[in-house]
Amino acid sequence: MGDQLTVPNVKPFEMNAVKSLKTGSQGPALVANELGEEQATQTNSSPEKTTATDEPGISLHISVKEEMLEVRANEKVVAAFPVTVGSQQTVSPIGHWKVQAIAKLPNFRYDLKMLKEGERSSNFHLLPPGPNNPVGIIWIALNKKGIGIHGTNDPDSIGRSASHGCIRLANWDIVKLAEMVKPGVAVTVE
Repeated sequence: MGDQLTVPNVKPFEMNAVKSLKTGSQGPALVANELGEEQATQTNSSPEKTTATDEPGISLHISVKEEMLEVRANEKVVAAFPVTVGSQQTVSPIGHWKVQAIAKLPNFRYDLKMLKEGERSSNFHLLPPGPNNPVGIIWIALNKKGIGIHGTNDPDSIGRSASHGCIRLANWDIVKLAEMVKPGVAVTVE
């Protein structure tokens, strides 16, 4: 008795705030894991070193080993988020990438062959947007076909190697991240 407890003053997560969020790519009926593929195909979908075009000095650094994503401004860490990375079966792609596009409340193309083998099939289901969507409420497309940084419908999975190659954050964290990055931001996965 008489113990003092100190807790962080965390801003509550409001789903309605997502609708007013300004991200890099807006539009109706966006399909998360197809967003940015046209640009990725044109710019070569293999790892490449890039520099941020819209946010000088802003970059993302993802440690697969530590399961952490750092937002850096001129190499100074300004934010860090726990993440889920790819499993041993479908590892996250190591290398240098860049943000292609950002979508809020995207649809998701559920394609088992793509999730297991990395190849699209004609047997897929289009899942509607919302917090129960497997990619959550935000999709940040990278210039690597089918790979992105996204939210989740299962926040308990954060911090475990369980994704299909993507980088997964809790929905409340992906909203914060989406406000910090724009297309062209450099992403390093190591």
